[in-house]
Amino acid sequence: MKWAFRWYGEKGDSIPLKHIGQIPGINGIVGTLLNKLPGDVWEIDEITELKQSVEAKNLELLGIESVAIHDAIKAGTDERDMYIDNYIKTVRNLAACGINLVCYSFKPIFGWAKTELFYENEDGSFSLLYDQAVVDNMDPSEMYKLINSQSKGFKLPGWEEERLIKFNSLIQLYEGVTEEKLFDNLVYFLERVIPVCEEVDVKLGIHPDDPPWELFDLPRITKNLNDLEKIINIIDSPCNGITLCTGSLGANPENDMVEIINKIGHRINFVHLRNVKFLGERKFKESAHLSTEGSLDMHAMMKALVDVGFDSVIRPDHGRTIWEEEVMPGYGLYDRAMGITYLQGLHESIVKMNG
Repeated sequence: MKWAFRWYGEKGDSIPLKHIGQIPGINGIVGTLLNKLPGDVWEIDEITELKQSVEAKNLELLGIESVAIHDAIKAGTDERDMYIDNYIKTVRNLAACGINLVCYSFKPIFGWAKTELFYENEDGSFSLLYDQAVVDNMDPSEMYKLINSQSKGFKLPGWEEERLIKFNSLIQLYEGVTEEKLFDNLVYFLERVIPVCEEVDVKLGIHPDDPPWELFDLPRITKNLNDLEKIINIIDSPCNGITLCTGSLGANPENDMVEIINKIGHRINFVHLRNVKFLGERKFKESAHLSTEGSLDMHAMMKALVDVGFDSVIRPDHGRTIWEEEVMPGYGLYDRAMGITYLQGLHESIVKMNG
């Protein structure tokens, strides 16, 4: 198992790699290129520059999160083949640089959504919060303004201004795209890309919906166990895998996270392990990682991962903003550092107890 931290690069992240490298037991980071929009080719020189900056601090570049899918692919337009070709070029370029893990998602327009990015907790810390009641009283076009107004100047992946200023055309692009059609478009994409991934030894992990239900009547196909089982059955290949995000799937109390791990554990290629606290009907906040701080049983999920033999990249996910940090929402150093240490402790204990 490799322990990782998500990092947004020297220009996009307020946390220096030097500080990440001081976390006990850390192996490396999962990185990205913030200047890349969905559909762009990631060039070898750009990937190499990122990798060298990480390795200069004695860390590994353990994977990429995310190589975003262009909307033409998800909507199934006439342009999709061109953008799939670009995606294949990026996969080959990553493999040429020794990177063999890629997280991606297949969500129409909104990759993730929250209604508050700095919800103040009783202890004075801040969490990301989602409240469906707020969304129900919004027009979809208002969502970007809501997120951007709380970003504190950070460029938030999935909410790129260059893409969302074309919001009306994006809405039109997805007219008539049902859940079935979106799934068919994923099948089309994977049937083109997975053979290349097998050739160059790159494992993909599709990220679940966040939140795991329909948003503004747009279809969602990665929201529960049934969805994930359908996806891994498209192509029976280790390269066609899942990014298990416990905070995304776990935001729906109907999703049994231990059952999900037990059923699809053989195809989990990447893990985001975090906690959420239920606050009401389709209302939740992202809590500290400890089981006592949220509604998910972190020990049970870690034990399930050990039991299914998970041995890839794992990282703490969104943490609270604490100790007066000025950071990207959810991606502060301190709470995630405490989170990864807690998860490492759970893992060590479970492995030793298992003998």
